[in-house]
Amino acid sequence: MGAPAVASRCGYNRAMPTSTITLQPAGWSFPADADTPLLRAAEQAGIELPSSCRNGTCRTCLCRVAEGAGRVRHLVEWPGLSLEEKCDGYILPCIAVALEDLTLEQRLAKRTGRPD
Repeated sequence: MGAPAVASRCGYNRAMPTSTITLQPAGWSFPADADTPLLRAAEQAGIELPSSCRNGTCRTCLCRVAEGAGRVRHLVEWPGLSLEEKCDGYILPCIAVALEDLTLEQRLAKRTGRPD
């Protein structure tokens, strides 16, 4: 039995859950897998979010979760956010993944017109 068949039989080939991310106030939505940072998922859907470092330190991509705040996981242990900011629902999309559907407040989002 080949590696793909073994992986499939052992449950390793399960599709990652996909969440729907909605940006306000524009109302645009895009899909995001549970292993893809929100910034990258937006880019793949042809939406540009503010960004610079892409590692959670510069805070250029800072935005607030309007709905679904407990449904985000950061890919680094302690991103460049204060405890107060985290409690207020702020995230860094460059290092955050969605575990369920979310609505983000991001007034600076732009359509690029070209999904990756």
